[in-house]
Amino acid sequence: MSDRWFRSVRETTEGAAMSDSRADGRLSDDTVIEQAVAKGTALGGAVLLVTVGLLEAFQGLSAVAGDDVLVLEADYRFQLNETGWGWIHLVLGLVVAAAGAALFTGRTWARVAAMVICAVSIVVNFVWLPNYPMWAISIIVLNAVVIWAVATWKPEETRPR
Repeated sequence: MSDRWFRSVRETTEGAAMSDSRADGRLSDDTVIEQAVAKGTALGGAVLLVTVGLLEAFQGLSAVAGDDVLVLEADYRFQLNETGWGWIHLVLGLVVAAAGAALFTGRTWARVAAMVICAVSIVVNFVWLPNYPMWAISIIVLNAVVIWAVATWKPEETRPR
């Protein structure tokens, strides 16, 4: 790689860092817009977490109750019986919904908890993939969007001064 390339990357990076705030201490327009999108997506993620958590809890409740909605026929290494998967989804669903509700506060602990719980949900739904692939993929994608939004959102930058 040439020195010009490294120099242009450094100048671009330094320029981006300097463009985040103006001389008067306020944020640049680009940063404000980026934070507004992240905040909106994070709050939308909170709604999604509550909704997905409740749906996952209902799915688990259905499995624990022995309903015919959940049919496990896949031959898979991580195969559990219907009741085992039911309890996993019931407990995880309630925890995900609680994390979504806490995320509305914008507190740091709620944001960290939401990201960790979304990561756990991604792993559980990856293992659940052979049983209900479209549902599992949907939940994995939604959790990834929530992790991005929560990790990008800086509530202290969007609060009025």
